[in-house]
Amino acid sequence: MTADLKTSDFDFDLPPDLIAQEPLEDRAAARMMVVSRATGDFRHVTVKDLPLFLRAGDLMVTNDTRVIPARVFGHKEGSGGKVELLFLEETAPNEWEALCGSSRRPKPGARIILAAGRAVATVLGWGNTGKLTLSIQSDVPMLELLDAAGIPPLPPYIKRKGLRPPEAIQHDRDFYQTVYARVSGAVAAPTAGLHFDEPLLSALKEKGVGHVSVTLHVGMGTFKPVSADSISDHIMEPERYEVAATTAARINETRLHGGRILAVGSTVVRTLESVVDAVGAVVPGAGRTRIFIHPPHRIRSVDMMLTNFHLPRSTLFMMISALAGTDLVKRAYRDAIRRCYRFYSYGDCMLIL
Repeated sequence: MTADLKTSDFDFDLPPDLIAQEPLEDRAAARMMVVSRATGDFRHVTVKDLPLFLRAGDLMVTNDTRVIPARVFGHKEGSGGKVELLFLEETAPNEWEALCGSSRRPKPGARIILAAGRAVATVLGWGNTGKLTLSIQSDVPMLELLDAAGIPPLPPYIKRKGLRPPEAIQHDRDFYQTVYARVSGAVAAPTAGLHFDEPLLSALKEKGVGHVSVTLHVGMGTFKPVSADSISDHIMEPERYEVAATTAARINETRLHGGRILAVGSTVVRTLESVVDAVGAVVPGAGRTRIFIHPPHRIRSVDMMLTNFHLPRSTLFMMISALAGTDLVKRAYRDAIRRCYRFYSYGDCMLIL
């Protein structure tokens, strides 16, 4: 039963030097471990080989969210004290929820000068979760300002030390973004999608594999560690999603005609499992999801999954354990570590069949 599952059940030893710090220049050259749930066998190929494992009539579902360059630096009006902000979401017109990375928290009423004076953020208050609410005065919409002056919100396990030249920041802007990103709103990338480039998308299309998208704006909760001893005590952060009627129809039609559904990444699984009905049909809709997918949850909305290698004890590792079984996933991870696969956002990936 779920209540008996412990966070420690999803632990494993990961050498820190396997955490990828830089992306591959050739996105699709990343290594791909192919895991067969039917046989328990592993194969070791590259992402370029993905079309070999799919059939005409299969359907690939991606997440078209676009990562906001949400990290900005400013200073307090008057004192000049430095402030680091990570903008999360616009909650009302000209009001944003944000995180503060500075050691001294600005007090309500404090005014923070951003982007060389192009915007002023006034602190309205702090929430119980450590987030602050900001009122924004700007000469352009905040998303436009962030695009011009922000820095990609790389996850904390990717280390970027000191001041970085503009070309290095631009490199992360380019590579910490999928080539099919369309809808701005994420503060973390749907990392399985980072392996795709235009030639691979074209090869899949030529194979007869369909392609549709959902939107799930990945939030900081994706990095939130599971601190509870029992996984049933862990609470997921809500994330905004949308599944269009045309996407739901394509998924349901594909399955009706014998095709398989490939989810590119945990965010796609999270989205579709939030809208699948009791008989496995995907229902269109939009909202916020707190779904926590872990054993013994039975994933009904997808047949296959492409996913990066995840943190020990993480909700993402628990999700793939629900799809493939904890024992098989742990065995696959041991093999990946032995073969020095690259882990996390800029790392290699696993195809679960």
